[in-house]
Amino acid sequence: MVLEALDFTVGVTLPIFVMMFLGLVLRRFQVIDGPFMDTASRLVVNFGLPAVLFLGTVRMDLGLALDRQLILFTVVMTMASVGILWLLAGRIAPAALDRGVFVQGAFRGNLAITGLALVANMYGQEGVSLASLLMAFLVPLYNVLSVLVLVGAQRGHDEEPSLQWTRLARNLFGNPLIVAIVAGLLVNRLALPLPSVLVRVGEYFSSITLPLALLCIGGTLSLRALREASCLSLWATVAKVLVLPGLMVVGAVWLGYRGTLLGVVFLLSASPTAVASYVMARSMGGNAQLAASIVVLTTLMSMVTVSVGIFVLRFLHYL
Repeated sequence: MVLEALDFTVGVTLPIFVMMFLGLVLRRFQVIDGPFMDTASRLVVNFGLPAVLFLGTVRMDLGLALDRQLILFTVVMTMASVGILWLLAGRIAPAALDRGVFVQGAFRGNLAITGLALVANMYGQEGVSLASLLMAFLVPLYNVLSVLVLVGAQRGHDEEPSLQWTRLARNLFGNPLIVAIVAGLLVNRLALPLPSVLVRVGEYFSSITLPLALLCIGGTLSLRALREASCLSLWATVAKVLVLPGLMVVGAVWLGYRGTLLGVVFLLSASPTAVASYVMARSMGGNAQLAASIVVLTTLMSMVTVSVGIFVLRFLHYL
């Protein structure tokens, strides 16, 4: 039983993190460089991931997948976690501009890349469809909460709040991931037929997206950011990859979830901090160095915590 759980765990997590490590190595030996990763990242965000999420939502059975209790649970837990982290930040973050960065880094998971890659590796198309539905609610929520904590931490600093809320609106309504999910849900709901050529092109994009995205994440990891990690970034890392996923799983198990639904909830909640948190912190005048170190630390630590989590849940027959 132990060996079976271990083999299952390795099969899910190892390919994901090997791809990230390969990106780091290729960048180190200058096989890929900054311009390549910038171009690849734009391709992934604007075309690849939207294709994955669009096809995932189009193909799901909404009657079976739409679990309102689970959606409400994940949304409420996310909002409660941010509230608790905000209170904690007031005690452990001496600089006001660090507080929003700490909170964002501790809750904003990389759902669209690492989380989705783990789900796809573990559950295939069924898992991607379920993850897409949860992301339809979590991605906009993450954007709103990120701006709230960053604005709240820097009141009286730098950019006017009206400009920050304008940026939020632009990020929400112009976010390709959100647009793709909404479009997929509409096509699914209205039962609109899709041309076979469009589906095939979408599948081509889908097949290259996650490997390319994982290479880019590995290539952007900075060992310098790791060396400059602070106690605050360590606290954020523990919260992101250990405490919050643990609470999410305990709550889901208490509500009676098992199997695929529990696995998707765990993998999304346990995903490392999104690289977008660094971009947003930098653009809004936050501590960019702190944000970068949180991204690196959570990515490295999640290799262990996700693997252990899958092993334990599989061993207990929850997955």
